[in-house]
Amino acid sequence: MKKNIFFFVILSATTLSCSFFDTSEDTMMDRTMLESDWSKLKNVGYTAYTYMSGGLYAIDDNIDAPMSDEAVSTGDSPNVRHFNEGTWNQYNNPDNAWTSCYKGIRAANFFIEYSVDYKNMLATGRDTLSDGGYSYRRSVQDIEWLRAENRVLRAWFYFELSKRYGGVPIVKEAGEPDAYNLPRATFDEVTDYSVTEIDAVSQDLQPDWRSFDSERDGRFTQGGALALKARILLYAASLRNNPGNDVSKWEKAAKAAHDVMALERYSLASDYRALFLESESLLSPEVIMSYRLGAVNLPERNNYPVGTPGGNSGVTPSQNMVDAYGYKSVHDKDNPYSGRDPRLEYSIAVNGSTWNGRKLEIWAGGSDDPSERNASKTGYYLKKFMPDNIDLAKDEKRMHNWIVFRYAEILLSYAEAMNEAYGPDSDPLGYGMTARQAVNEVRHRKGVEMPDVEASDKTSMRERIMNERMVELAFEGHRFWDLIRMEKADAVLGSPVYGISISKAGGKFTYKQVEVEKRQFDASKMYYYPIPYEEISKSHGVLVQNAGW
Repeated sequence: MKKNIFFFVILSATTLSCSFFDTSEDTMMDRTMLESDWSKLKNVGYTAYTYMSGGLYAIDDNIDAPMSDEAVSTGDSPNVRHFNEGTWNQYNNPDNAWTSCYKGIRAANFFIEYSVDYKNMLATGRDTLSDGGYSYRRSVQDIEWLRAENRVLRAWFYFELSKRYGGVPIVKEAGEPDAYNLPRATFDEVTDYSVTEIDAVSQDLQPDWRSFDSERDGRFTQGGALALKARILLYAASLRNNPGNDVSKWEKAAKAAHDVMALERYSLASDYRALFLESESLLSPEVIMSYRLGAVNLPERNNYPVGTPGGNSGVTPSQNMVDAYGYKSVHDKDNPYSGRDPRLEYSIAVNGSTWNGRKLEIWAGGSDDPSERNASKTGYYLKKFMPDNIDLAKDEKRMHNWIVFRYAEILLSYAEAMNEAYGPDSDPLGYGMTARQAVNEVRHRKGVEMPDVEASDKTSMRERIMNERMVELAFEGHRFWDLIRMEKADAVLGSPVYGISISKAGGKFTYKQVEVEKRQFDASKMYYYPIPYEEISKSHGVLVQNAGW
């Protein structure tokens, strides 16, 4: 990339659509053009946001849950099958984030570097004294926020790269060579760089966009930056990246999570089901950062039950996932879903669940018969994120949000780090909460109200926290990476995924667990993604491929 040229385009991206990203700008930008037209400067500051990916359209225009044991894809030939079958490689990776992340880094670098003289640039061609200078000062503040946000965005992209590829080249300036011409930094070096970037600007960020200007909600705030730091340090402390179990890394992760808690801006929502629907995720005190996807119905078309007009099943939860939900009370032996953790009902549609005013009939001969084309292979349907009353036949649409960070994740990250550093019931630094108490706070959420977690020592608490993350954060893009960072992927991702087969006779249902898919995971190489072949080829030996690929 030439030092003074940057191809700038922001459209209403599929992955990130929000009013403050919308622009028709599409031009070759250089520093001279920015200096002569200050109004473009802010638009350039938004560019890196458009490269944030994942969410409801992560893979195959759907969530990435089928990458793990959470779910199965019903598509005829979904791209995610390459993960399930172990056929992904340096030529074909359905989750190839290398290019998009480095584009995001380049965009952030360009804005940070070429907005250094922003005060003079913003003064060019305008009356800075009109309206008492308010408009000019507002523009200056906007750029100052965006300069801080772009440094956090760099940290975001480097984290997304490092969790996939391990150590990667660190490109710090717009004029530096492309990543394929730079040697790889170590994982720890990438982590340190990302954390340093966040620490440098966390106090320069807007505390809360919702209260300041709700139209800008979705951009990084102080809380969002600290939540990213907490996630980065949790991964850095985990077994894959901390094989010697350096306890100081867990201590840093615990403190980072506590720093978010200490802001006292966030709390658990009282309605778990509503938290993931429409405007609730915009307004909830639990949401630290989310982005808007606009009024659409693609998630519903992709995932609604096959017996609902317009539904195509899409991502269907597995029996493995259902089995992770514990029991709240005594259950009916003839109904495997009675007495369960309420989050099961809030997240997964089962046989007999109400959908669009009807009860799902997920049995042989029912309206959602598993033998129907595109029907669920597992006997379950995705309910989380899905309003269950959209009329797809009339092309009805709803607003959607994707939550990037929420308070429950912070509590569980805190619990995990505290348990690893100090054990389940110790709080030696006076943070005000032990690992056990943090887990119980999540379990005691209004409307969930599960009993206290049962764990007698660090080892059993570790397993309980992993299960709690699987349940609480189901389908939100965490499970696959939790298995990777804790080096449990070979045991779980290499094992079959199960579903339920249901038959009905004389008004009584019979449930039988069935194997739905065999899965493949090669532990000798698949804990890290392969760097794309074209990047290795262009580097002429500078960029070293991950082992086994």
